[in-house]
Amino acid sequence: MNSDLNLTAEQRQADVPVTVFHLRGWLDAQSEEQLLVAARTAYDEGARYLLLDMSDLDTLTSAGMRAIQKVYQIFTPKEDQFKVAHLKLCNAPPQIYNVLGITGFLHNIPMYASIEDALESFGKE
Repeated sequence: MNSDLNLTAEQRQADVPVTVFHLRGWLDAQSEEQLLVAARTAYDEGARYLLLDMSDLDTLTSAGMRAIQKVYQIFTPKEDQFKVAHLKLCNAPPQIYNVLGITGFLHNIPMYASIEDALESFGKE
């Protein structure tokens, strides 16, 4: 099992333009900064909506959850908190979905069963 994080990005058009990060491997203390740099770069280049595809994510640690929380803060303007989800998640394997649910992440960051479902939801708030 590979403990590195492989992150690839693509642009998708929904009702709004959405940047999709496909995550593969481990999101942990060693890869936390990689996700944050990619998110800051995407935001600085004009991305305002981000979808994290977790279908190939093997492990999510507390450091990985901290990274997702920081990405949420980068993409969510204070005036839109609790109103518009600029960051969404999809395709989490059961063990990762359970951790996100238990820790309360899914109260603020919506989770979808597929990329298509998540993309359809952007711009509908």
